[in-house]
Amino acid sequence: MNKEPDGRRRPPTDGLPRTEPMSPMQVRQNVAAKRMLRRLVQGENPPTAPLSIVDRLAGSPYANPMIQVGGVDASARKTIDFALKLAESMFRYGAGALEVETSIIAITAALGLKNIEVDITNQSVAINYAPKDQTPISLLRVVRSWTNNYAGLSQVHQLVTDIVAGGVGREEAVRRLEDITRSAKPFPRWMVTVAFGVFSAVFVGVLGGGLGASMVAFISNMFVSLLARQLGRWRTPDFFITASCSFLVTIIALLLWRFGSPVGIQIAPAIVVVGGILLLLPTGRLVSSVQDAINGFPVTAAGRFLSTMLTFGALVAGIAVGFVVGDMTGMEPIDVTETFPPRYDLWVIVVLIAIAVLMIGITEQTSVKLLLPTAAVGVVGYLVLIGGDAVGIGSRFAPALAAVAIGLLARVVALRMGAPQLVVAVPAALILLPGLTIFRSMYVLTIEESEILIGAGGMLNAGAIVLGVAAGIVLGDTLARPLTRSLASNERRRARRR
Repeated sequence: MNKEPDGRRRPPTDGLPRTEPMSPMQVRQNVAAKRMLRRLVQGENPPTAPLSIVDRLAGSPYANPMIQVGGVDASARKTIDFALKLAESMFRYGAGALEVETSIIAITAALGLKNIEVDITNQSVAINYAPKDQTPISLLRVVRSWTNNYAGLSQVHQLVTDIVAGGVGREEAVRRLEDITRSAKPFPRWMVTVAFGVFSAVFVGVLGGGLGASMVAFISNMFVSLLARQLGRWRTPDFFITASCSFLVTIIALLLWRFGSPVGIQIAPAIVVVGGILLLLPTGRLVSSVQDAINGFPVTAAGRFLSTMLTFGALVAGIAVGFVVGDMTGMEPIDVTETFPPRYDLWVIVVLIAIAVLMIGITEQTSVKLLLPTAAVGVVGYLVLIGGDAVGIGSRFAPALAAVAIGLLARVVALRMGAPQLVVAVPAALILLPGLTIFRSMYVLTIEESEILIGAGGMLNAGAIVLGVAAGIVLGDTLARPLTRSLASNERRRARRR
């Protein structure tokens, strides 16, 4: 074997190219290149790694909660009980499944609980806590009742924000939640009843009705509100309450059109009925069901959607029975193709829209500080609606576009005011629903049997508009998330200073 003069072995000379050793700089560049290639192929995480439950908070107002304790909470059962009671309150007040889930994850993480799993199915919430080498805890809570209380939902949202900010411990949080659930609603019952009538009166004016039609709508909806309250005392199912109310408002309008009003004013029954049925539509439930379906809660969305369709069916059933009773009294055929030109100038209609949204906020028991911002969002949505009609985008797409604007503005306004987006979006978007289309389609289906296909097509059109509005609100909320990250963090900083 050949050796060098100093005794070292001579490298083989077999014709292969000689490889020079890499410098430290080249080694680092090679490692960096391999790391970059691995990221491009696999992503930041391994492809089969499970999603951490805290990652569900991304995009919500509760991202990056401040952990108040180090390690596992010794009294985990009390924390889980509190989380379940808070979730039940949110469901009762109308929150969506995603908001309930993120609230549970945020407060349990902030109070020191790891290794939890949350399962929400329609009207039940289950939490499983399984720390390593310890006995797991599984608790379930079923929500059996609902109520209109957007003010309470806003207070619960603020409580969760304060917990995530690290400024509220568990004992104080339990006390505050008890105060929220036991406190009275912001508006008394008589004010809600008057708000029902005022909304109907002003919305009839928006649709093109005169003072006589608005007066009839006000009186009939006062009776509708009283009827719903009495049937509620008798524990009547919601289906029959909605059907009875829609029948009452329909038959009053038809009888006054058939026999004439006491003051001798000819009243078009269509706009009177529309003013009465809009508040009976399950708008909040429909928005929540679409939101749950989009956000990955199919079972919860299916349950809420079925409940929404039952309410919608009760509404149209009451209108249909009213048409049948009116036809039995010798009612002349109604021209369902009749259009109603505006009775007032645009600025007057804008004022009426603002009043209508204010009245919806009162019926939904929105907190007083949110009434005017909600009315402003509703006015902007209405302006987008008429703008869309003016440029010719169609009667189906214009309400959806207006709903996107409402959903976007509602998230910004709600987070700035310390409330969830739903509290502002639902009252503001109610004016977008196609009440006239529902009335005309039900009349054709019930009375004009030869035009049943036209009536069925009209109902499908109304359903498409309603779903478009609900989906538009959810899309607007999604589009506003990058714009509201600073609002959520500012809210938590204010909570810490308190």
